[in-house]
Amino acid sequence: MELSEEIKTRLSSLEPILLELSDQSAQHAGHAGNTGGGHFQLKIVSSCFLNQSQISRHRLVYQAISDLMPHKIHAISILAIAPNDPITITSN
Repeated sequence: MELSEEIKTRLSSLEPILLELSDQSAQHAGHAGNTGGGHFQLKIVSSCFLNQSQISRHRLVYQAISDLMPHKIHAISILAIAPNDPITITSN
């Protein structure tokens, strides 16, 4: 299974309403400290994030993918949104 698909499969446990995962590894090729893992940008909207702080939301995401870090995932930027957050959740 491709890494992006594996990440999406694991995050499905959060029952996302929207899940956008962008592999940005090519933009970071050869940067210092990267031992070969990929760079990703994640936007996820889930009811699991209702009444949760950003730290708690990120912890839920990290729990789903923690064993992939740091060898398969070197870095991930997370935007974790609850459906009632005052943020536009439209797809790019």
